[in-house]
Amino acid sequence: MDNLIQMKNKLFCLFAFSVLVLQSCIVTKDVQYMQPNENLIIDEEGLVPYNVPTYRVTKNDIFNLNIVTTSKGDAAQFYSTLNATIQGTQNILPGQQGGRGGVSVIGNGIGGNAQFYFQGIKVDAKGDIYVFGIGYIKAEGRTVKEISDEIQESVNLNFQEGKSEVRLNLDGIRYHILGDIETVGITGEKVSHTQTLNLFEAFAQNGGLNRTVDRKNIKIQRKFPEGMRTVTVDVTREDIQNSPYFWVQNGDVIILNTRKNSFNGFGKDPVQTITTGVTVLTTLLSAYLIFTRL
Repeated sequence: MDNLIQMKNKLFCLFAFSVLVLQSCIVTKDVQYMQPNENLIIDEEGLVPYNVPTYRVTKNDIFNLNIVTTSKGDAAQFYSTLNATIQGTQNILPGQQGGRGGVSVIGNGIGGNAQFYFQGIKVDAKGDIYVFGIGYIKAEGRTVKEISDEIQESVNLNFQEGKSEVRLNLDGIRYHILGDIETVGITGEKVSHTQTLNLFEAFAQNGGLNRTVDRKNIKIQRKFPEGMRTVTVDVTREDIQNSPYFWVQNGDVIILNTRKNSFNGFGKDPVQTITTGVTVLTTLLSAYLIFTRL
């Protein structure tokens, strides 16, 4: 009779272990990106329309302003020398690298670009920027192009039309990633010097996502002129491409959450899941043997 009870207990432990391992295993649908979804919106040619939201300037944004003139022009006589460039030359600040097509500002790895911060034009608490030689210009809630066009109108008063060009830019797309418990290495501030950037491009630039990341529960915090908004996105769904949050915007914070069954050591990879399961089973059997022999 005792042998029968012991056999039942062992079978129960084995069954419990099997259920635990099976529940903890990662299945393809948990980690595969952009799985087919009937809600995906495509056009008549089968293409996914671009849904890139227009970025509107918020307080504390920082701009780089460069006023380019011909060799006979001298923007520095009207504006700050930091913002004036004669065509064929470059106004390269210390800590920056020059090159064809403009100036590339390199960060110092501390969080934010110090040179860009000290030499750039900041959006103040009132939502305005101050341009030396022009004065205050409303920036908050407007697009970069709208602000640039207004500055260009003022510059045209001092130069012949077509003899000057206003180049107003943010320091690329600046965003933050907050990694989960297994991907803390990618946590930090990131800068992408591109016109557009989507979530998958951002993940690729940072080495991809770990198995432990809950791809169905990624939070994105986005700033607007009116305030902050936090949404949850599921990158395993194909229709994520239709979301405006598929496109990373300046100032976004991407928060990676950990899958629930990864906290206890399960669900990371098959070998680790089995190892953890065997450890749990061994502990249970040891405890059982100790208590049955007391």
